[in-house]
Amino acid sequence: MPYIAIHAYPKDEETQRRLAERISEAVIDVLGCPEKAVTVSFDAVKPEDWQEKIVKPVIEPNADKMLIVSGEKKY
Repeated sequence: MPYIAIHAYPKDEETQRRLAERISEAVIDVLGCPEKAVTVSFDAVKPEDWQEKIVKPVIEPNADKMLIVSGEKKY
């Protein structure tokens, strides 16, 4: 607990590591959990595959759970 899965356009490994580190730090700070409890993954998705691999199967079916969609706060 917690597990954060990042789906994004492809980025170099250094950018992926920096993002994972920043997200991990925020999760530890806000949720108060220990560092060893945090898991972060990065799934590179090509722009041309975004609709079929992320929007339709992940975002749309979980719309009621989304807190921010395309930059718009849903809370």
